[in-house]
Amino acid sequence: MLGSKVTSPLLGKPRRLHKIAVAGRVEQYRQGVEGELRNLLSTREGFLYNLLRYQLGWVDRDGQPDNQPSCASFPSLMAPAVCDLMTGDFDKALPMAAAVELLHNFSQVHGDVQAGRVDASSRPSIWWVWGPAQAINARDGFHAMARVALMRMFDAGVAPDRVLNATEMLDRSCLSMCEGQYADLGFQDKLLVTIGEYEDMVARKAGSLVGCSAAGGALSAGGDGATVENFRDAGIKLGMAHQITQDIADFWGIQGNGITASNVLNKKKSLAVIYTLENCSLAGRREIAASYSKRVLEPPDIERIVDIMEGVNARDFCQQKARTLVSEATDFFDEGVFPGGKREGLRELAAMALSSDTRSSDDPTNRPGAQT
Repeated sequence: MLGSKVTSPLLGKPRRLHKIAVAGRVEQYRQGVEGELRNLLSTREGFLYNLLRYQLGWVDRDGQPDNQPSCASFPSLMAPAVCDLMTGDFDKALPMAAAVELLHNFSQVHGDVQAGRVDASSRPSIWWVWGPAQAINARDGFHAMARVALMRMFDAGVAPDRVLNATEMLDRSCLSMCEGQYADLGFQDKLLVTIGEYEDMVARKAGSLVGCSAAGGALSAGGDGATVENFRDAGIKLGMAHQITQDIADFWGIQGNGITASNVLNKKKSLAVIYTLENCSLAGRREIAASYSKRVLEPPDIERIVDIMEGVNARDFCQQKARTLVSEATDFFDEGVFPGGKREGLRELAAMALSSDTRSSDDPTNRPGAQT
């Protein structure tokens, strides 16, 4: 979170969360997830799988080894963190985490094609290098491999009925993501969107996969139905908070003036925009409406919109909303009694949900180069 403080029994002492260093237990999860993915793809050869490896940051466009940071994203890290909390070990949750990471990349590749993005993170997107048709093929490959990854839960000693439950959870979360993306795209054609509509959208688009990962971690750890569902709900809240925090950083920009590569080109209805439209003057709404009617927002448009937002304390509202969501999630984590469990990883992930400096943006529509 941009310079804010968070206090929670799980988080420990108040700390600044502007740009945290991701280390400790979460880094062990990252290594575990990446190792699981490499094992999964180790026997897969051919062009399609090189596209997947390119997207994961393992090879360059020529198929040669590359030194990109660990591919594990925020959603996939929840599964090992929850399993770790419940049992003190996270190996059983790695197949679930790998499946979530692959589904996350399915969404990323899809989003790149959908928005016509030239760059994905730090290099050209698959569709820009190899064309939309091959990008769609890679996207489908990620989706299929996510289900293959779940089958490795058997090897990790997870009971068959739980593997079946995990498969259903993954499919439902994918469908929910698509529903959220549909709603988000629909918001671009509406000037007035309610906060309730936004919360429903972001819970589906950004929260569903994190919730699925958290529930899958609990399932892998042997949790009963109520425990699995409670972790799913807590994961959804962390996913929502993470997305709101990324939107704050994306819209205000590094200098706090809103000039970032993505928000100049797209016209997302983030929580800050929606809150401002609900609370600013009629003249302010008219100014925002005039700017959003343009094909591309120019720097002066963004600066004026940020001024209007500051006038109604939109950033403070969004930061408080994210803090509340994290607090509700961590309250549940704190209440659980798990002998031998390790809480360090969830503490780090709770902090990451309020940090603008996670290793990669998990919303594909926030990437630089997004166009409407």
